[in-house]
Amino acid sequence: MEEWLKDDERLDYLLAEELRIIQSPSVFSFSLDAVLLSQFVNVPHHKGSIIDLCAGNGAIPLFLSKRTKAHITAVELQEKLVDMATRSVQYNKLENQIKIMQGDVKTISGVLGVEKHDIVTCNPPYFLAHEASDKNLKEHVAIARHEIHLKLDEMIYTTGKLLKQGGKAAFVHRPGRLLDIVTAMHANRIEPKRIQFVYPKQGKEANTLLIEGIKDGKPDLKILPPLYVYDENGEYTKEVHEMLYGKES
Repeated sequence: MEEWLKDDERLDYLLAEELRIIQSPSVFSFSLDAVLLSQFVNVPHHKGSIIDLCAGNGAIPLFLSKRTKAHITAVELQEKLVDMATRSVQYNKLENQIKIMQGDVKTISGVLGVEKHDIVTCNPPYFLAHEASDKNLKEHVAIARHEIHLKLDEMIYTTGKLLKQGGKAAFVHRPGRLLDIVTAMHANRIEPKRIQFVYPKQGKEANTLLIEGIKDGKPDLKILPPLYVYDENGEYTKEVHEMLYGKES
């Protein structure tokens, strides 16, 4: 196992998927948001082209590999995260399905091709670059969490360019950016079709937003039932527990 790891890295289980992922406490670890998005997005079962932008250490492509046989291309700006994601794909013997690319989301459509792809997913930086928490973060984490190198409208502009007509885009973000997201989607011919709000538990405000749209789709927005992460006892709800650990046999 040690030959797969560098520095302070560890090999974690993606329990429900029976896969492993390389993570590092000093660089990057995926969050529940990656799990939520990978379960929320509609994907083709057998073929097609999926692009995951802002891929980090590759959690979303790994999760999606258990839901589809379609080819998945993951795009990540930071070299160290690209290296971690690449080794995770190799460890799980998924090189024939998942390709990890180092690239800038703002220009990647020139490499991957315009209007050629069926699905685009993204767990983008959530916070504005000027927010004070920047100061306390390591560079890798700051870039992943804050709009330092990539703004929301730039990400959605690229998504619109990558998607073929009828292709689907799915994002996870914060509810406070909902209007910004919908405005940018409309500006790039992506019609919002499904929204789900995720709550820490009942009685709390939503802290996560899942949204899916179709390029050149007709207006018909569905608001899905709320998803709660924890129950009244502080345990994962049945839905989230199954996402993380799989269904009990």
